Amino acid sequence: MTNGNGTKRRVLITGAGGGIGTSLAESLKDVYDLRLHYRTPPETASGDQTVADITVLGQLTPIMEGIDSVLHLAGDPRVPAPWEDVLQKNIVGMYNVLEAARLAGVRRVVFASTNHVMGMYDRDQAWPVYNSLPVRPDSYYGVSKAFGENLGRYYYDEWGLEFIALRIGWFLPKPPEPRTDWGGETGRAMWLSPRDCAQVFQCAVEAAVPFGIFYAVSDNPDRRWDLTDTIIKLGYRPQDSWATYSKDQSE
Repeated sequence: MTNGNGTKRRVLITGAGGGIGTSLAESLKDVYDLRLHYRTPPETASGDQTVADITVLGQLTPIMEGIDSVLHLAGDPRVPAPWEDVLQKNIVGMYNVLEAARLAGVRRVVFASTNHVMGMYDRDQAWPVYNSLPVRPDSYYGVSKAFGENLGRYYYDEWGLEFIALRIGWFLPKPPEPRTDWGGETGRAMWLSPRDCAQVFQCAVEAAVPFGIFYAVSDNPDRRWDLTDTIIKLGYRPQDSWATYSKDQSE
């Protein structure tokens, strides 16, 4: 997609070595002019790759140069991560990404948030869950992502840095096996396929809405998380569902 002058948007993916980052780098390589950020040097070097510690602001500022949009995926992804880790990687790191983006004149940051921001609703089976409900994190990880959403709101209101948060469900190459926790909830209800993941991130980059918080799951029949805003405001049209996955694979 172009940035208005006929050239592809320059998009930085932080945390490009993670599961979602690796998938997006492959899916979006022909859509955007990508710069891939890693915490440690990748085994193979190709394209525009950079290494930086997100807990150090001075290391992030140079890699934002010339960037239109940032897909911020870097951080500690562990739900039971201890406070010390989420503090540095998910809270200090989030501030550094937004501040570096602001200083560099980046247009938009798309933040990989999480369903764990609202995880206590899931624990209590208080479904459906809407974006407008008060946050109820289920872990320090969830708390750190809630902080990221609020800090993004501040950067948009104060400096006009466009900010879209995607509350990602369960990203996996194929639907997970059934789960028996949460009162029989299968876990498949929150599945986000690689194809739908790429689409929702692209929608988040391109949508006319300059700020928002949205759920990102596939078109699962038993999902408990409301996709109305994601569909209407971002233009997201999920293609995959755990219920039809086996059938789709055989066609």
